[in-house]
Amino acid sequence: MVSVGIDLHRRRSDLVGVDDLGSVVWKRRISSSPTDFLRVFGELEPGSFEVAFEATYGWGWLADLLDDVGIPAHMSHPLATRAIASARVKNDTIDATTLAQLLRTHLLPEAWIAPPEAREARRLVRSRAALVRIRSRLRCQVHAVLADHGITPEMSDLFGVAGRRLLPQLELPPLSRHRIDGCLRLIDALTIEVESVDGEMKAVFGKHPALPRLMRIPGIGFVAAATVIAEVWDVSRFHRADQLCSWAGLTPTERSSAEHTRRGHISKQGSRWLRWILVEAATNHTGRAPDLRQFEARIARRRGLKIARLALARRLLCLCFYALRDPAGCAAYPLAAA
Repeated sequence: MVSVGIDLHRRRSDLVGVDDLGSVVWKRRISSSPTDFLRVFGELEPGSFEVAFEATYGWGWLADLLDDVGIPAHMSHPLATRAIASARVKNDTIDATTLAQLLRTHLLPEAWIAPPEAREARRLVRSRAALVRIRSRLRCQVHAVLADHGITPEMSDLFGVAGRRLLPQLELPPLSRHRIDGCLRLIDALTIEVESVDGEMKAVFGKHPALPRLMRIPGIGFVAAATVIAEVWDVSRFHRADQLCSWAGLTPTERSSAEHTRRGHISKQGSRWLRWILVEAATNHTGRAPDLRQFEARIARRRGLKIARLALARRLLCLCFYALRDPAGCAAYPLAAA
C-alpha cells in the first residue's frame, strides 16, 4: 500500500508517496487542477494507495474529486499536524512527505470531511452572518457621525421607522450628510440580501426534523438553530455532549504535570461561527428561562459575567446536543409538553 501526502496550494501542489517501509517511492509537483490530479493518480494502480491532505484553504474540491473517483481520503487537522511534525527545515515537499508518513503509521490527526451538502449549508448561514456584520459596521458609522456632531437620538433603534424618518431631517455639513446617505443606501441594499438569504435558509432548514427540537431551547431561534444544524451536521460523530463542546472550542485549555493542573481560557479551536451564535443566544435571549438565568447568576457571582456567559453558551450547546440526538428533544425542553 502506498500512502500519498498532498501539500495543497491554490496554484501548485506537491505529492509524495511512501511504501509500507517508509521509503519515498513516488514524487510529483503539479498545478492544482482536477485534470492534473487525475493524471498523476492514474500512474498508480487503483486500490493500491490512499491519500492524506491538510484542511487548508479551498480543500473542498479535492475531497469531492477523491470521493468521485473512489480514492480513500484522509484530511489532517493542521494544528495537530504541526504539533506532531514540527521541523527546522520546512518546505512543500517535506510537508507532503510528513503527511504521507503520518498516514502510513496511523498517526495522522484526522479531521471530519464534511459532505458537499453540509459545506453548502454552512456557506449559507455563514454568508448571512457576514452580511449582518457588514450592516452592523455601517450602522456604527452612522452613529459615529452623529456622535461627532453631538447628536443623540431619543429612539432606541435609530434604524427603525422613527429613526429612518429622523435621519433625513438632520441638519449636517455636506460631507457628513453624504456619508450618512451613502451608509443608508448600503444598509438598505444589505437588508435586501439578508432577506433573500433568510428565504433560502427557510427552504433549506425549514423541514429539518431537528429544527423544532432546537427552537424549544430558550435563546435558540430559527437562525441559531439553522447555524447549529449546519455547523454540527452529523451529531453521531460525538458520543457525549462534552465532546461536542470541546469540538466547538467552548472548553478550557488544560496544562497538567504530576499533581498540578492548570486550566486556562477556552480553546477556540472549533467553529467560530458556532461559538458566536451560542454566545449571542446566551447574551440576548435566555432571560425568560429561570433555570438558565439562575445558572448564569450563580457563576457570575463567583467568576464574573464574561465567564458566566461562556458557561451558559456551553450549557446551551449541551442542550442542543441532546435536541439533535434525541427525536423527542432534550429532556429539559422536550418537543411536546408532557
